[in-house]
Amino acid sequence: MTRADLPPADTRRWVASRKAAVVRGVVHGLISQDEALDLYKLSAEEFMEWVEAVTKHGEQALKATAVQKFRQN
Repeated sequence: MTRADLPPADTRRWVASRKAAVVRGVVHGLISQDEALDLYKLSAEEFMEWVEAVTKHGEQALKATAVQKFRQN
């Protein structure tokens, strides 16, 4: 994975694959969490929800239609 694999800074539509790319970038040290939060205008809480969803349920949990389902578990 390289910085070219990260979504553009002006991303407006956050599909599961883009969220997962940001999480992978941070987890693998390609970008710091602080840099990701600043670059993508994310709150720490929102980013941690992405990390938790991926950790517990995989990338599928980041899909908007799955959020309700996985939050109930």
